[in-house]
Amino acid sequence: MKFILKTLLTLFIAGFVLQGCQDQYDTNTVPESVIDRLQEMGFNPEGIEVVPEGYRIERDIIITPADLERNVGIIANGKHTDKQYRTTNLVNAGNGRNITIYAPEEGGSTGGGGRGKKGGGGGGDGYSAAMIAGLDLAIDRYNAENLSITFSRVTSSTGADIVMTRLNKRDERRGVLGSAGFPTAGGDPYGEIKMSGVLESSYGLSVEGIATIIAHEIGHCIGFRHTDYFDRSISCGGSTANEGDGGVGAIHISGTPTGATLAAKSWMLSCADGGDRPFNNDDVTALNVLY
Repeated sequence: MKFILKTLLTLFIAGFVLQGCQDQYDTNTVPESVIDRLQEMGFNPEGIEVVPEGYRIERDIIITPADLERNVGIIANGKHTDKQYRTTNLVNAGNGRNITIYAPEEGGSTGGGGRGKKGGGGGGDGYSAAMIAGLDLAIDRYNAENLSITFSRVTSSTGADIVMTRLNKRDERRGVLGSAGFPTAGGDPYGEIKMSGVLESSYGLSVEGIATIIAHEIGHCIGFRHTDYFDRSISCGGSTANEGDGGVGAIHISGTPTGATLAAKSWMLSCADGGDRPFNNDDVTALNVLY
């Protein structure tokens, strides 16, 4: 049985596969023009889903209407190489920038701008103590690298740079674990991470495993593509599956290796084992090159 993760990854846990893409897109709900545009941009539209923000591909990556309208180039001759990649747009760090993240806590208030029980501000849509601890650990991992961007968790959604909200119950039941998009043209991080609230209760993930998933989604928000975007089978198994460039960019990050391997356990691989996966040496290089 397959379970799915968003702009986050596939996890192999206790014989289950947790992954971020759907097996088939529905041409009854996705306009043919959108599918054509995604293919023109260089994306593989297989698994496309309609979501409030626009469209979700690979169950982990959000493509907004603005992304579809961009006049951007496509990789020449469809050639891709196996290195670590970033998007064209990055976060504008200036001389240093703190990115704030809000997540509603289980049984908490609306968080100064949340939508309460029905929307992501506490109550039934809040996150457990383990999920909040996982977010804090993900933040600590980034901050330990002394980058030009830092992260902090705030207690109000008002003005937060990134808001972490619960996936809807349907997505949680069918195994979607998380999703996010890419930085804006104005240099801001993508503003929302949607995360499952059952990573601990249904899948038995540890705080470290939860942190790995959240850190992955944060990676998308600040401009990282999957390390193996050109061939998800490297980490997910199965047949070769190329996510495509998609016009958002799949730019090699200098100083990173010329081969993606499962053994290296990059935090931005499409799929993982659900355990602890902190930044490896090449991940640290990539983070420091960009920030």
